[in-house]
Amino acid sequence: MLSKRTAASRRDFLKTAAKVSALAAPMFVPSEVLGRNGATPPSERVIVGGIGIGNRGTYDLGCFLKQPDVQFVAVCDVKETRRSAIKQLVDQRYGNARCDTYRDLRELLDRSDIDAVLIATGPNWHATASTCAANAGKDMYCEKPVTKNISQSLLLADTMRRSGRIFQAGTQRRNVPHFAFACELARTGKLGKLKRVYAHPAGMHAMMSGWLPAETEPDKQVVDWDLYLGPAAWRPFNARLLDGFNFEKGGGLVGGGVLEWGSHCVDLCQWAVGDCLPPVEYDAPKDGQMVARYKSGVELILRESGWLPLGSCPVRFEGETGWVEAGDSGKMVLSSPELIAGHDVAEIGGYPATFHVREFVDCVKTRNQPKSNADAASRAHIACHAANIALFLDRQVKYDNANNEFVGDEEANRLRSEALRGPWRI
Repeated sequence: MLSKRTAASRRDFLKTAAKVSALAAPMFVPSEVLGRNGATPPSERVIVGGIGIGNRGTYDLGCFLKQPDVQFVAVCDVKETRRSAIKQLVDQRYGNARCDTYRDLRELLDRSDIDAVLIATGPNWHATASTCAANAGKDMYCEKPVTKNISQSLLLADTMRRSGRIFQAGTQRRNVPHFAFACELARTGKLGKLKRVYAHPAGMHAMMSGWLPAETEPDKQVVDWDLYLGPAAWRPFNARLLDGFNFEKGGGLVGGGVLEWGSHCVDLCQWAVGDCLPPVEYDAPKDGQMVARYKSGVELILRESGWLPLGSCPVRFEGETGWVEAGDSGKMVLSSPELIAGHDVAEIGGYPATFHVREFVDCVKTRNQPKSNADAASRAHIACHAANIALFLDRQVKYDNANNEFVGDEEANRLRSEALRGPWRI
């Protein structure tokens, strides 16, 4: 404890220093530094960088830039045109020239001032970039599909639990009001005992990624082909592969419509059943439909047709006493008006991500888990990957959630993972 004499001397010193500092201080302090005029002071801002910002990523970035407590400071992309375009967009938004650009995500992740990253690369990079970001101490908003296979799904969830990072998958329909309400009805027993949940994938097919003829590889400052491939199997440069969605899932078995739309609609079905473990049986497809079964007996039905006209990505939940269906139009249809009595559910069409991004920013600050956290995303993606394997093999497969393997099925088990190129093995 300081003596009274020492404490008094210290107070005198601080008073003198304050006077000197006041004389030397500038006459004007920017209002944003003080948090005036509605500006968020720097101490309360979430500092964000972006990795792989293409078409979808540019939309996501716009949602981040709308948040008053977000400061976007850097972009990383293997394509020079994208780096320049995003820098120009961000600098215009802030009225300065401070958005830094990087070609290698490791350089961006090395920055100690960045709190969180937006990952909107091709799907080939999602899980690897997320793991690198977590190991660098960053939180992340990652576009979907967040993994390429079952092994990556398990690793992603384990990495986020171990590191304590905030992870939000870009399955933004969990924060769209009518989808959230429909899932709540199913999850809380308002439909009676749940019997079936329906998802609408964009096509019931699986495929293998292929090669295209070799073309002259550009300078790496223009397009870094090696970094673009990242963990995927090497193949020669071809400009058509640069934006080839299926290729960007990487070598080997790729997801097709089941993984692309399933990342949304199967995810909602998973939420409706309480984010429980994935189904344990996946039947072979028949007449444009696949049936999977949870341990509880609830059926997950992936179906291409026979839906009410409620827009894209529809889901339907059926219980013993009622049902509800919802789609991207922003509308719901219910078996009884009593299910919505007393509730004012906003009809918001077009599946905006603004609410989802807002939840992520709030969770970065509070350290609460978001709705599309890594555990929820992992289980939904495992369901998609397992369904995709059943499609590819054209037969039933059975999945053991305790051991994370297919029961007595060596052929299916080989499809749980793929080899990754160094130095990106995780």
